[in-house]
Amino acid sequence: MAEVLALFVDKPTGLRYCGAMLADAIDPAVVRRVLVIKLRHHGDVLLATPVFRVLRALIPGIEVDALIYEDSLDMLRLNPDIATIHTIDRRTRDLPLVRKIATERRLLKALKDRRYDLIVHLTEHPRGALLTRILKPRYAVARRYPGRRGRWWRRSFTHLYDVPARQRHTVETHLDALRRLGLMIPPEEKVVRLAAGPEAWSGVDGRLARAGLAARPFLVIHPTSRWLFKAWPAASTTALMRQLLAAGHALVVTSGPDDAEREMIAEILAPLPSSDALVDWSGTLTLKELAALLQRAQLFIGVDSAPMHMASAMGTPVVAIFGPSGDQEWAPWRVPARVLTASSYSCRPCGFAGCGDGQVSECLGAVGVGEVVQAITDLLEDTKTRACASS
Repeated sequence: MAEVLALFVDKPTGLRYCGAMLADAIDPAVVRRVLVIKLRHHGDVLLATPVFRVLRALIPGIEVDALIYEDSLDMLRLNPDIATIHTIDRRTRDLPLVRKIATERRLLKALKDRRYDLIVHLTEHPRGALLTRILKPRYAVARRYPGRRGRWWRRSFTHLYDVPARQRHTVETHLDALRRLGLMIPPEEKVVRLAAGPEAWSGVDGRLARAGLAARPFLVIHPTSRWLFKAWPAASTTALMRQLLAAGHALVVTSGPDDAEREMIAEILAPLPSSDALVDWSGTLTLKELAALLQRAQLFIGVDSAPMHMASAMGTPVVAIFGPSGDQEWAPWRVPARVLTASSYSCRPCGFAGCGDGQVSECLGAVGVGEVVQAITDLLEDTKTRACASS
């Protein structure tokens, strides 16, 4: 496909940006309002934030909106790159038909009132294609899904993009949607952004003060995930925490509010002696409070989960243990990190819910406690060296 190079200049600010313009590239001059659709879970939504940032950087003066599930609202709320956040409550599907229709009509009216020029649909959810047909933006882009979506999907969008077969980070895959529109992505704008907010900062700082951690370095350990087949074995986590406490580290333990996650935390903590250096806040923090806590921490230790991505967004170094999920696609983004996997398991990443979909991932159990301790020690030392060099 023929390409020409175009340079755009925002005269009021002097901001210069360029895009490798395809023959069917969009005309940025006619794009004033964009809707980005990401109907997935917390971490997936957070990793889409560079799309908002890049659009704002490349097309000054535009408004970029989001459509997400309501339970992921805190991943985007207070983000300065986003004008309006539209949400869908997953519980709507359980409402009586009349109320369900009324809810859908309210959402559709809100979306129509915004008069979008561009829709960027970042998942395979059919709602994105349907909304594109209803809202009729000038441009709409989505991923091509060979064999999974037919003519109806293809004709819903003006632009379709392919994802390389080779594993690639999810942030880059999201940004491929913009590249397909003819926009060149400035490397410095590929930033995952998360805002905690004053209320969260105040609440967390108060809790740290009461726990005696206001002036003491501490590590956050988040052993669980929404899907427990992605979690390191409880006994391994207990052994790790025992060694970290013996080495003089203060630990703050967190988890989601789900009963299964809190039960796993109870199993992990039961063999450990009570200590002023061990604080259990599992299931008690809001997402915004967790973001504030993570930015205060020296280090995050956990598995492939939304809190791991939150730690990266807050600039906190990460030690992450990966099992069935792909570390190339979901690794900590642009922070000092150590990613641990079981290299002896050639079957990973498999994407299954445990081996044979049995909810237990053997590859996670193959990651040794000593490996994780060494990774933590090395990363803390590297972080200290880096801080000294920059001071």
